[in-house]
Amino acid sequence: MERKRRLPDEDDGSFVARMLTGLGWQPDAPVTEVDTYYSRPDVDYMQTVECLRVRRRGDFCEITYKPPSAEATHSSDGVISKKETNVLLAFDQAQQADQLLENIGMRRLVQVKKHRAAYRHPKHPSVSVNIDTVAGVGVFVETEVISADPETASDTVATIERRLGVADLPTVELPYRDLAMGCTTS
Repeated sequence: MERKRRLPDEDDGSFVARMLTGLGWQPDAPVTEVDTYYSRPDVDYMQTVECLRVRRRGDFCEITYKPPSAEATHSSDGVISKKETNVLLAFDQAQQADQLLENIGMRRLVQVKKHRAAYRHPKHPSVSVNIDTVAGVGVFVETEVISADPETASDTVATIERRLGVADLPTVELPYRDLAMGCTTS
């Protein structure tokens, strides 16, 4: 489960980073991810809010699929819960993955470059707070909880956001893909 919030245009995320470290959250090494998104020719993934992407990050590569959005995947408070299917690839297979998807008729939608600073807390191993700077889109704080209990996960997200002082910032339900493509509604 995750919820992301847009930081104000003048905010580069450094205030949230200082809040996190002050509360005992520890930063992972920052990463840059390049995601190439695809859609089927007969189903518009922009309309169904499905996700098929090839992700590159350093020497890491994977293909991810997230199912369509529905009322059950989005709570009234902006928390999104979807089961992902991830297939890890060898780091040098990203081009072959792109070629495979194009060869079977998938349409390339957009490529999104994101710099992520992830934070974890020793007392909350299933939680991460990410500060994402998405090229051409903006800066976001995303709180993610891995849990089989949606209610507990939602409460955890809300508690962390209040402690960080971001609970009143606008929630963003659209994926970065959609934001990069200039979409404004889900």
